[in-house]
Amino acid sequence: MRGSQNYPDEVNIMAIGSIMNNGVMGIQKGYSQINQATANIAKVAVSENPTRDLTESAVTMMQGKVQVEASAKVLQTASDTIGSLIDIQA
Repeated sequence: MRGSQNYPDEVNIMAIGSIMNNGVMGIQKGYSQINQATANIAKVAVSENPTRDLTESAVTMMQGKVQVEASAKVLQTASDTIGSLIDIQA
C-alpha cells in the first residue's frame, strides 16, 4: 500500500521533472537575452556610443547562446535519466 509515502522511483521522477523545468526556464532565459541583444543591436545606429553598445550586445548575445546550450544539455541529461529509469522498471 503506497498511501502518501514516496517511494525512491517516485522521488527520482519528481526530481527529474523539476530538473527538466529548470532546463526549460534556462532556455527561455537564454532566448530572452538573445532577443534583447538583437533589439539593442538594431538601435546601435542612433546610439550615443555605438561601439560600446554593439560590444555589450554581442556579449549578451553570446551569454544567451551559452545559456541555451547549457540548458539543452540539462534537458538531455534529464531525458536520458528518465529513459534509464523506465528501462529499469521494464
